[in-house]
Amino acid sequence: MSQGREQYLIEVWNQILQYLYSNRNIEPVILDNFYSTCSLYELTEEKAILLVPNIVSKQIIQSQSDIINAAFIDVLKKDTPMIVEIYQKSDIPPVITPVQHFDETEFQSMPIQKERTFDNFVVGDCNRESQAAALACAINPGKFFNPLFIYGNSGLGKTHLLMAIANYVLKEDPTKKVYYTESLKFVENVVNAIHEGKIDAFKQYLYSIDLFLVDDIQFLAGKEKSHEIFFTIYNELVNNRKQICIASDRQPKEIKGLEDRLISRFSSGLSVGIDSPEFETSMAILKMKIKQNSYGMDDVEPEALAYIASNFSGNVRDLEGAWNRVLFYAIQFQHDGGVIQFQTVMNALKNQAVVSDKTGLSPKKIIKTVADYYGLTRQQITSKTRTKNIANARHISIYLCRKLLDLPYIKIGDEFGGRDHSTIISACTKVEAQIHKDKVFATAVEEIEKQIII
Repeated sequence: MSQGREQYLIEVWNQILQYLYSNRNIEPVILDNFYSTCSLYELTEEKAILLVPNIVSKQIIQSQSDIINAAFIDVLKKDTPMIVEIYQKSDIPPVITPVQHFDETEFQSMPIQKERTFDNFVVGDCNRESQAAALACAINPGKFFNPLFIYGNSGLGKTHLLMAIANYVLKEDPTKKVYYTESLKFVENVVNAIHEGKIDAFKQYLYSIDLFLVDDIQFLAGKEKSHEIFFTIYNELVNNRKQICIASDRQPKEIKGLEDRLISRFSSGLSVGIDSPEFETSMAILKMKIKQNSYGMDDVEPEALAYIASNFSGNVRDLEGAWNRVLFYAIQFQHDGGVIQFQTVMNALKNQAVVSDKTGLSPKKIIKTVADYYGLTRQQITSKTRTKNIANARHISIYLCRKLLDLPYIKIGDEFGGRDHSTIISACTKVEAQIHKDKVFATAVEEIEKQIII
């Protein structure tokens, strides 16, 4: 039995013991003398096998099998009864569970996008740490950071990095087994495998994987049965030094509905964030996209490029969308067919960019300035973290977005992780009140505002 499997069985049995102690259905003295010396020898979907030290323990525990059965059902959150068998070492059955034969094509990975590599991942201050960590995992899978947990808002390049890791590993060693899945697809596979009686086969297949890539792990939250299966697979792979890389829109501790034991394991590896690209990185990404469309830098006026990079830097998808719109508009309406002009870009993106006509500022610049002032990252300010210093910086950022850009509350909420308008109004009210009663706070807000509008 692998170390990962053995550890899993120990943890489950400890949970059963805690359950029995807390429910008081069995006298504590009996639990201390007979149950605590037992162990969970094997566990499948239908059966639990307990190993006891002597015949007395076996007889006592067998007499209370109904209570133990109920404990397994509650702890494992099962819908159907389980068979609980009790053995001494001398009478362990030679075969516990039959090996299931299966066709590997039933559990194949989701497609790996070959065009997403480290070579075409544009690196900047916003993602340098994440790119370096991902590359280290690709060069030496399972040796450094396990798991690697990459977090950040949608459209910043998390999936690109997962794909880049996969492509690098497969290029270096095509015999490696790489498995990429989105968490909802993983849940779907678990449900289908259980329904078809192939859950053990599904786990056996994933135990053989060398590189396990999971995207959008936040959608695993609340899927209790899938938690159990994922936990088993995770432990098996980590204990066998197989690399696991996970992507999410938030840090592990901020994912509500995810079991504590999973959060703990995710946090034990390396967590790295990706922020929205700064101007220089946005420009580099934009130039790459233009090149991919068989255009050159001479085909677009510099002012037009700068406008797109400045005002659509929320994420890579925004940049791509803006460029595609400009390209369509230029083909349709710039009849001279020449260099794409600044005015063409302005017309194409009219009412699209998140800027104020009065100031030319963006929420991104305001958030970055506040983050720099307090020694934080943009990701921390837009996250769900409620630590006092982060919440304080977040409220100031929201207040200045409202004051300097005069954006609608709903739009500001979108810029801060999808918060509702009432939360935005509350933040503005708190800052206004604090400014009036706290001179130090008022001075800080004033200094930040000056830095923003310089």
